[in-house]
Amino acid sequence: MKIRQLAALLFALQPVAAQYQTALPGYHYEFPKDHFSHPDYQTEWWYFTGNLNASDGHRFGFELTFFRQGVDRDGKDRATWDIQDIYLAHLALSDIDGNEFYHSERMNRAGPGIAGVDAGHQKIWNGNWNVSWEGTDMHLHATDSRFSFSFTLHPEKPPVIHGENGVSQKAESPGKASHYISFTRLNTSGEMEVNKQVYHVAGLTWMDHEFFTHALESNQVGWDWLSIELADDSEIMLYQIRQKNGSVDPHSSGTYIDAHGKSTSLRASDFVLKPSGETWKSPLTSATYPLQWKISIPKFGIELETRTDLKQQEISGQSKIIPSYWEGAVRVRGQKTKEKLEGVGYLEMTGYDRPIDLGGSAEPVSR
Repeated sequence: MKIRQLAALLFALQPVAAQYQTALPGYHYEFPKDHFSHPDYQTEWWYFTGNLNASDGHRFGFELTFFRQGVDRDGKDRATWDIQDIYLAHLALSDIDGNEFYHSERMNRAGPGIAGVDAGHQKIWNGNWNVSWEGTDMHLHATDSRFSFSFTLHPEKPPVIHGENGVSQKAESPGKASHYISFTRLNTSGEMEVNKQVYHVAGLTWMDHEFFTHALESNQVGWDWLSIELADDSEIMLYQIRQKNGSVDPHSSGTYIDAHGKSTSLRASDFVLKPSGETWKSPLTSATYPLQWKISIPKFGIELETRTDLKQQEISGQSKIIPSYWEGAVRVRGQKTKEKLEGVGYLEMTGYDRPIDLGGSAEPVSR
């Protein structure tokens, strides 16, 4: 799930959703073409989250996300500084064993190459944060005043298409959906510098790519999203949309991917994702986030629990139009068909400081 902070940005900028396509069943995916931009859709993101270990055992998590938000699609010729899309990016580092969390954000127009998506050069960038493709491998680079990294990501499995018939449905009726693709197991290696100390790291990264036009419904206040990479080479993605009355929206869903890359779509009735204990209250936003979650997927005999060793992994937006959210590295323990199993993952929680505000638009959006 990831309309994240872009939901608020979308409506604050008053874009004209009618100019854009909606995500409809039957979409024909083409790779590598579909790894890049889809300007006919209003909102799009490329989302990298990973759990890494240094050669000395030091644990890190990271997030690097690129967003494209369409604000004008009238087809007219444009000058260099005219705005057709806004490019937003978030960067975060979870120094788990150092008990530190760093994050930064930036927002740019394309201008003379400041930010963008270039399928010809197989690159997505926002300033000096970028991802590029070389064959099937991806290369991530990001620099901040406090840390930097350079990683190579190698996919162990082909891309997964979530949902049914090419769409991940978020609400009732056609078009209230997204086209949603993931690389669920990217073997990752590279170098990271944190406060002038260099680490050689390796681990696993998850990559999400979504594009759509419809946003959250008025009765949907936020969501919980979870990616899991298990030691038996299987993966799980789950998300649940929370409603104003406290219930889980029936359009919540997920995907189970087995060790061979075969994916099975999960409907809301196929799994349980619920808080199970520890919480953390943000001193910045006063949001209270449930940090411990239980997962049950009966059809696969899966019973898991997530925990985090770093409570403060909240990204609080510098602008009030961008909602804050908790996005962090978690560890996973439990069982599958009564065999013990461990893994790592990333947990995202939105709408805990305040409901996602869609600004009263006649044509809301979702992820």
